[in-house]
Amino acid sequence: MLNAAQLLRIDLNLLVLFSAVLEERHVARAAEKLNLTPSAVSHGLRRLRRLLQDPLFLKTPRGVVPTDRALALAAPIAEILIRVDSVISASGPFDPKTAERCFSIGAPDAISTVFTTPLLAYLAREAPGIDIRILQLMPQHHGKPTSQVWHSTLAELDAQRLDLVVLPIGPPTPRFAERLLFEEDFVVTMRRGHPFARDPSLKSYLAMRHMLVSAIGDAYGVVDQRLAEKGLSRRVALTVPNFMMALAQLAETDLVATLPRQLVMRHAARFGLELSPVPFPWRADPVRVVASKAAMADAGIAWMFEALASCLGRSATEATPRPKNKERHRAARIRTS
Repeated sequence: MLNAAQLLRIDLNLLVLFSAVLEERHVARAAEKLNLTPSAVSHGLRRLRRLLQDPLFLKTPRGVVPTDRALALAAPIAEILIRVDSVISASGPFDPKTAERCFSIGAPDAISTVFTTPLLAYLAREAPGIDIRILQLMPQHHGKPTSQVWHSTLAELDAQRLDLVVLPIGPPTPRFAERLLFEEDFVVTMRRGHPFARDPSLKSYLAMRHMLVSAIGDAYGVVDQRLAEKGLSRRVALTVPNFMMALAQLAETDLVATLPRQLVMRHAARFGLELSPVPFPWRADPVRVVASKAAMADAGIAWMFEALASCLGRSATEATPRPKNKERHRAARIRTS
């Protein structure tokens, strides 16, 4: 490992030069891209070859080809440059109107399906140069209690592999910034005109053929856990890997599914679905946006935190049905049209 004195002799510009030559596979084109002369690029390559003790690029009639060593270095050097760019970007003022950055947001797909559209609309208006990368998060059960299934995800925030997460989680430890967005419960979802809508009782619910969303094909989920606590069970006739596929299947079959309310309310009209309360007690789960407090020192991440909180909070409010009268408020079934 290099010591501090050796690191001081390394010119970061050489890594930028390496990246340009690797991309262009041509010294002259790389020089044009970097606004340098070809001789300056060749000189830089000679310095980099001595430093790394490898030819790195071999001349051909059409340009240069990277050596195996150069190809192995490509990803680590790209990551270094991305991190340097992130550090420099974070040190200056952040103006969403002119900023050009990419933020990574992790969320389970039932939640990301709710906030992606309103967030993109908000960014188009307020921050046209901002890109987002959404990563699907899955709870890591493995025998853990419910309160701990997202701990590995919080570690991703600590490691700065994610900028923000949106999770069904209780208050995290004090090293994280968090905002409660809404309380999420589940509803029984079915095609419009489904027989269950006329008799949304527990007995009828247990008699239905159910669909379960499971990325790994496991036919036993949180609903089954809660039923088992009451000595009850249901038949899971189909498992599908994601929620959008579940909505499409519900529209065309007699299956029912117990799904997050915000997801269903946002997409019910498109798929011709209706929903009914779960016919047994169900405790709502809090949904929070979370970031590490260290990352919130970055004005860009702090801005995205507030933007996401605003969009998702407003999205949840708009998706929640408002009863028009007391009778509808007391109704056991909520219909969407």
